[in-house]
Amino acid sequence: MIATGTLSPPTLPVARRITAVGLATASGVTVAVQSRINGELGVRLADGIAAAVVSFGLGLLVLLVLVPATPAGRRGLATLRAALAGGSLRPWECLGGACGALFVAAQGLTIGALGVAVFTVAAVAGQSGSSLLVDRAGLGPAGRQAVTPNRLVGAALTVLAVLLAVGDRLGDPATLGLALLPLLAGVGLAWQQAVNGRVRVASGSVLAATLVNFAVGTGVLLAAFVVEMAVRGRPGGGLPTEPWLYLGGPVGIVFIAVAAAVVRFTGVLLLGLATIAGQVVGAALLDVVLPTTASHPGVNTLLGAALTLFAALLAAFGPPARR
Repeated sequence: MIATGTLSPPTLPVARRITAVGLATASGVTVAVQSRINGELGVRLADGIAAAVVSFGLGLLVLLVLVPATPAGRRGLATLRAALAGGSLRPWECLGGACGALFVAAQGLTIGALGVAVFTVAAVAGQSGSSLLVDRAGLGPAGRQAVTPNRLVGAALTVLAVLLAVGDRLGDPATLGLALLPLLAGVGLAWQQAVNGRVRVASGSVLAATLVNFAVGTGVLLAAFVVEMAVRGRPGGGLPTEPWLYLGGPVGIVFIAVAAAVVRFTGVLLLGLATIAGQVVGAALLDVVLPTTASHPGVNTLLGAALTLFAALLAAFGPPARR
């Protein structure tokens, strides 16, 4: 419940906030790795939706084994059922995985053409802008978060960053159109982090919240895949043999679990910007060290990535988030 009156709400504990930001930044690197894996899997399968189904489905299988096998996981599921039955958690708050499904599908559909760096900066622009609105509305477990100057400028800079990063490709309408999909996926990512945090608080378990996310996301992707096969037929690409191409789902578990655990200490925007910092560093390094045919980043892409990192730091070192 949000207090009203003239008194300022208490600030979040500084030590917890710093630790949470550090964990979120580290988890952001895993998102860049997942993006490269799912993007390559989408190219090999010649079907981004199929790649997303494989990624989410394997993550779900890991969680279906892990959660019931741990006492904390079993308690979390029981508490989650009670919260839903008692009305303290509403069913729509369990649908964050649908936005995660969109994000993973966007990885498989666009990274082969955009590269990891451009994909990341486009997603960052959508995520940072929507995070301001999600925090202001109080949708996350941290409650309402003020729109401070640092946060507002940080979000605005990320929009400039995406324009800078894809500026050398504006002459290609097809590529520019592809950049809109990760932009939209980033918008959904902020809402996903907010409601997954609510599920984690209601269940008292990071594992239970992560399982709900993957179950919903897998269901959405399977439905989309069935529709796609009805329209286009089965995917033309065969299953690749390299084991690393099937690690996108397990890597995604780390990101979802960390986000669900720390969002109550950071708020959605600071969580997003901290993970952005990790994503940008990881994406730029991947595109430089392990380039693909589409991921040779130019000067504008690297400058856009650097500007995004600066924007994240600007918002993170602003006034502490308040509940």
